[in-house]
Order: sequence, then C-alpha cells, then structure tokens
Amino acid sequence: MSAPAPESIRPRRLPGRISRPLRVFAWLSFIAEVLIIGTGGAVRLTGSGLGCPTWPRCTAESIVPTPEMGIHGVIEFGNRTLTGVVGILALAVVILIVLHTGGRRALVPTLWFAAGGIAGAGAAVALGIALDIPAGPLANGVLLAAVITAAVRSVRTTPARRDLVLLAWLVLIGVVAQALVGGITVLTGLNPFIVGFHYVVSVVLVCVTAAFLVRMNRPEHPRESAVPSGLRWTARGAVAALVVTIVFGILTTGAGPHSGDADAGRSGFDAELLEHIHAWPSYALFALTVALVIGAWRQRDRTPLLARWSIVLLAAELVQIAVGLFQARNGLPILAVGIHMVLAALTAAAMTAVVLHLSRPAAGPVPADARDVSDDRAGVGA
Repeated sequence: MSAPAPESIRPRRLPGRISRPLRVFAWLSFIAEVLIIGTGGAVRLTGSGLGCPTWPRCTAESIVPTPEMGIHGVIEFGNRTLTGVVGILALAVVILIVLHTGGRRALVPTLWFAAGGIAGAGAAVALGIALDIPAGPLANGVLLAAVITAAVRSVRTTPARRDLVLLAWLVLIGVVAQALVGGITVLTGLNPFIVGFHYVVSVVLVCVTAAFLVRMNRPEHPRESAVPSGLRWTARGAVAALVVTIVFGILTTGAGPHSGDADAGRSGFDAELLEHIHAWPSYALFALTVALVIGAWRQRDRTPLLARWSIVLLAAELVQIAVGLFQARNGLPILAVGIHMVLAALTAAAMTAVVLHLSRPAAGPVPADARDVSDDRAGVGA
C-alpha cells in the first residue's frame, strides 16, 4: 500500500460550478460600471460638474443637494449616489467569489479588514474635523489602504481561481480609488487632465468586469494560443490603436466646449487639430479589426467564440465611427457626445473579450473539478 502524497504535490481541488448569484452580481457590476460612465458624462455635458461644489459633502453644510442648487445639484449628487451602488455590487462580487473559492473560513479575514477599514475611515474623519483638515480624502485613503491590504491577503491565500479573486478585488479597489479621484476632480475645479484620468479608470474597470465575465466560464488550468502568431499580433495592434484612440479622444474633450462648468478651465490645446489626430488611430483600429475578423473567421472551426466576438467588436466600432462623425459635423450635441463616451467603454469591453478568446485550454486531460467550473456556452464566454 503506497504512502499518501505529500500535501505540496496533491492535486488541488477546484471549486464547483459558478453559482447563479455570483453570475448575476458579476453582470450587475459590469452594467453599473457602464452606467456610471453615462451618468458621469451627463454631469459634465450638462454643466453640472460643480453642482455639488464640495466633497465628500454636497455643500459645506449638507450631504445632499439643496433646492437652491437646482437640477445641476441633483445630477451631480445622482452620479455620486450611483458610485455607492457600484461599490456595493463590487463588494458583493468579492464576498461571493471568496465564499466560492475558500468558504466561510476565507471570508472571515475579509470581513475583519472591512470592519477595520470602516473604523479607520471614521477615525480619519474625526481627526480631520479636530485638526481642521480635509477629512474626506483622508478617510478615503485609509479605506483604500484597508481594501488593498485585504486584497493582497485574499489573493495570496485563496486555494483556487486566483484569477477571479484578483479581478474581483481589482474592481473594488478601483471603485474606492475612483471615489478619491472624483473628489480631487471637484476640489481642483474640474481640471481637464484629472477629469480625463477619471474616465480612463472607469474604462479600465469596465474591461476588468468584462474579463471577469469571460473567465468565470473557463477552467483555471493552463491555456495555450489558439491562433497563428500573425493573428495575435494583429490583435495586439488593434489594442494599441484602441488605447491611442481613447487617449486622444480624452485630450480632444479636454480642449473642447463641454467642460462640466462655465468656470472650469480647459487644457489649452487646439481642439480642432486634436479632433483630426483622434480620428487617425480610430481608422487604423477599424482596419486592424477588419483583418482580425477575416483571420478569426478562417479559424472559426477552432475558435468560434473569437470569430463571434471579433464581429461584435467590428460592429461596435462601426457605430462608434458613425456617432463620432455625426457629432463632429453637428456641433458636438451633448447626447451624441454622451453616447460616444459609453460606446468607447463598450468597445473596450468587446476588445477584452476578443483578447481573452485568443487562447484555449492547453492540450491534455482536463481535471474533473475543472470541467465543473467551465461552461463556455454560457454568459460572455458564449
């Protein structure tokens, strides 16, 4: 009779199939991240960027907007409220994935860190009031430090699906960080570069939540390339073109008329010139995506999901180009600009799905537990 295998070399038991509540909250988190880009755009495009002129309160005396502040205060406060909803959904995903991978025992330290972070933030508020210094940023910084510490411990100690645990924590960290960046945006009078950075982080969070949706339908075991190297390089080129397009789009907006408030400063760049420069990488992105669709279609028998998502990406870019041309030729109507902002985030999400479908499970037998986790016919993975 053989001796039992040492703990270090025993096969790791993977958790079972992703639960329905986790799937639902993961989708809600993705939708909320997209929606908050729309409401953030509404804040800026309606001139409500300083509708609540202070942070974290709406005014120096009130947490909520007062009647005298009018619709601008309501719009700005509504966006701040949605930030809380986004944070609750991100926290729910963290709790559910930690429970899924490690059980209740793994959740206890996370809850202790949460309690410590809240207590520390409360203490920071009291200290700020006592010393007459901005309490909001100090409290937010303490909470952010607690979340990062909890994330590091959780990822290091999780027995399986570290990819999902890491992605879930990144979203929560990003939401807490976004609250701090949003506060700095208000305190700096809507500095266009900070506003642009605020949008970039929002797009990144949309991509991270999209990646979670894709990966939760896949097994954890190693993956290998599913396409020829030429197609992978085409995809990398498309990613680079998308990044450049979004960056110049943000710079164009920072020089344009929609500042968020009549007294907000502008970057001082030539908006018309930036508008043309913004278009060049977008056309390169479109050309590369066409090549990507052709290459993926030729590989559709081996990678049907890649072919499907490359077509979704191409469709998103076509709509985005049409909206961009419309807004440029019609004086930048606020509705078209808002749609353009949201479509950029959805295009980035589709690109995320494309990149993740460039690989497939590595050759060899799939562990039985991993088969339970995987279901490439469901959700975004379909």
